[in-house]
Amino acid sequence: MKINTILFVLALGIFGITTTEFGVIGILPEIASVFAISIDKAGWLLSSFAIIVAVFGPFSVMALSSFNRKKVLAFSLLVFAICNILSALATTFSFLLIVRMIPAFFHPVYWSIALTVAVENTEPNQSSKAVSTLFSGLTLTTVFGIPLATLLVDVLNWQFSFLVLAIINIVSFIGLLIYLPSINTPHIKAKHSPISILRKPVLWIHIILVFFMITAMYSTYAYMADFLKSVTNMNGKEISCMLFLFGITGVIGNRLAGKYMSRHPYQTTLVFIITLIGVHLLLFAFGSYFVPMIVIVGIWGLVHTGGFLISNVNIASSVTGAQEFVNSIFTSCGNAAVTAGSIAGGYWIVHFGIQKVIWLSILFLLLSLFVVFIKKVFYSQQQ
Repeated sequence: MKINTILFVLALGIFGITTTEFGVIGILPEIASVFAISIDKAGWLLSSFAIIVAVFGPFSVMALSSFNRKKVLAFSLLVFAICNILSALATTFSFLLIVRMIPAFFHPVYWSIALTVAVENTEPNQSSKAVSTLFSGLTLTTVFGIPLATLLVDVLNWQFSFLVLAIINIVSFIGLLIYLPSINTPHIKAKHSPISILRKPVLWIHIILVFFMITAMYSTYAYMADFLKSVTNMNGKEISCMLFLFGITGVIGNRLAGKYMSRHPYQTTLVFIITLIGVHLLLFAFGSYFVPMIVIVGIWGLVHTGGFLISNVNIASSVTGAQEFVNSIFTSCGNAAVTAGSIAGGYWIVHFGIQKVIWLSILFLLLSLFVVFIKKVFYSQQQ
């Protein structure tokens, strides 16, 4: 089977699991209203999922490393589908929170295997493009998954949103069973042990960089629906359209990130951070104006969506050997940052207001900019 087919099948699965993780972003205001809780407490539906991934990611990957890769991928998607059905049946916020946490244990497993398969089956100079294809599944989440979940809440109810998420995972599960060939775990000894990998300073520089970048992204983005509702005064259908626009421009941003990270990783990372700072300044200045926000949301999606791919390439390229373990580190780091961003953003909103959450993102972006310069100094000293 051609590698492109394998990549697209894996990307379909990523679309299913990331829509489950991030699909709640657009429905948090409705969840908060239905269960009579604050928006920052509702944000734990995103944070709790990310915490599980962050803490248990590498351990989940190592625990399932001896099993057939295709079977592990398929079982992971099945767990996601079942838990989304249970979420739709939830009558209390506590139950909803618990069933949201269960599939999080399998999230890093799917990501790590998918990324490893993509890199192993492509030429080294094409690996960033292969990863970009996989990240198109994440991009599709912003294009269709999150806007669809938001629209369904406005047209029907929040329960139906979770049922649609279950259907997406079932379709991904069936597609994987039909089109993905059996992928056995290769019996090749890793070049480096996990302990030796974790001792590398360059890896930790990239981990800190990625943590600050993604924390900055999700401090504001996790509450995008609430920002558009409270600051821009958009209704449910208008917010769905904005989320869709965000995702559409994100498709372009993801492809650009994949293209330029292959050639100029340092410069691409630097441009990403500086441009995202500019976008957040525009959000603060024009957030209450309807028409300007349409343009700003489009630019925001273009820049934001490439962030995960840029983050993955930074961590994956920092060390070689034990690739699935390295990918699990990226997944854990990314979700730890999502957790930090959503928690910090919720706290900031409660104490300072939704519009000022922009400054929290800018603070973390400035910290990431500082780490980029440290990275540059470190590499110059190694030469």
